[in-house]
Amino acid sequence: MSTLSVPPVPTSPRDDAIALYRAFKGFGCDMAAVVNILAHRDATQRALIQQEYRVMYSDDILKRLSSELSGKLETSVLLWMHDPVGRDAIVVKQGLSAETKNLQAATEVICSRTPSQIQCFKQLYHSRFGVPLEHDIEMQASGDHKKLLLAYVSTPRYEGLEFDREIAAKDSKALFKAGEKKLGTDEKTFIQIFSERSRAQLAAIITAYQDMYGNSLKKAVKGETSGLFEYALLTILCCSENPARYFAKVLHKAMKGLGTDDTTLIRVIVTRTEIDMQYIKAEYLKKYKKTLNDAVHSETSGHYRTFLLSLLGPNR
Repeated sequence: MSTLSVPPVPTSPRDDAIALYRAFKGFGCDMAAVVNILAHRDATQRALIQQEYRVMYSDDILKRLSSELSGKLETSVLLWMHDPVGRDAIVVKQGLSAETKNLQAATEVICSRTPSQIQCFKQLYHSRFGVPLEHDIEMQASGDHKKLLLAYVSTPRYEGLEFDREIAAKDSKALFKAGEKKLGTDEKTFIQIFSERSRAQLAAIITAYQDMYGNSLKKAVKGETSGLFEYALLTILCCSENPARYFAKVLHKAMKGLGTDDTTLIRVIVTRTEIDMQYIKAEYLKKYKKTLNDAVHSETSGHYRTFLLSLLGPNR
């Protein structure tokens, strides 16, 4: 669901292409105009603007934006120009490339997406970058983290709401035996259950584990695993319960303390705006007693701030 505010005057993609061309012309770029147009267009409109621009000016608007904008504004606008599937593929590719390596970002995207979303961006990844996603995971990740990611992107999982309490109890027992009950950890069991069970089933396992052992499964994961493997397991777990709450936490962490983690801020806001932003905003307000818009406003400035706030929509 999109939270984009509707622009006051309806325009056609052709009008937008002309307005953007004008914004690029002359001395310096009219960044306010660029932000105002692009932040208020949905994925279909943005694709049509790109087509119109190419036809009318024999120029690639992405290249043009890249040469006219800079810094954080450039990063966010260029990522926004793609559709949700394209953005996921780009973030994961950058995260799994030697020069721009960010395994945490790649892990977040992979482990927070539904099986059908993973399927879509895997196909696009292969056609756009010429290599299967699995190949890049194989090259850049390692150890149990790599095993989990490979299993997670290649296992089809049920996406409905039904779950089986008996299986949840059985899995809880297996996880307890593989973790807290044992000296050392049987990572294989964690990988198998976390990559094969649906979100609804994992949520049932969380409840069963708490009931059976009086301890949270999240605590067990934190106690038994570490590093990127732990991060991947926790992402899968938190998203099985409530993806919006998970992303509210990620955003809060990115803006907490000294300095802002703009890479994370951009990635989450831009990739979730057309998916579930209104839920993330509601969770943020509930948990931190402050609107997400106010938090972003105090951590950013200039056209970059205007752009992100336009994507977030009304401050409530």
